[in-house]
Amino acid sequence: MKKQKKEKHFIQKPRYEGGMESIRKLISENLIYPKEAAEQNIEGVVLVKFTINHKGKVIEAKALRKLGYGCDEEAVRLVKLLKFIIPKNKGLKVLFHKDLNIHFALNQANTNKQAPAIQYQYTKTQKSEESKKDSGSYSYIINV
Repeated sequence: MKKQKKEKHFIQKPRYEGGMESIRKLISENLIYPKEAAEQNIEGVVLVKFTINHKGKVIEAKALRKLGYGCDEEAVRLVKLLKFIIPKNKGLKVLFHKDLNIHFALNQANTNKQAPAIQYQYTKTQKSEESKKDSGSYSYIINV
């Protein structure tokens, strides 16, 4: 009778579906370059240390290497969007700690991508003799 091979590690580590490429894609699609950082031409890397719970959710994140000007908060927000796949670890509820570098670079794609803005405008029309009510129209401008 052959012996079964033991797993290399007792505790299996979490993984992100699609790997690092998917993490990079999620970050690039959701990154909103902070206005203050763009005005000051701030570029660099924020190192974020985060904790993943037994359900694969990021429960705690903290910027270790900071840039300031809102970049640290944005990096923490992006990390909290991640959802990991946790393998069964023999019924143990294990917390995992990971580090991730978030790169902030000024380029055309990042500077144009800011938080969506909605503006509205009300235009009042002249009161006609037939209609005794004031009337007007609204215009909505959505910048995405």
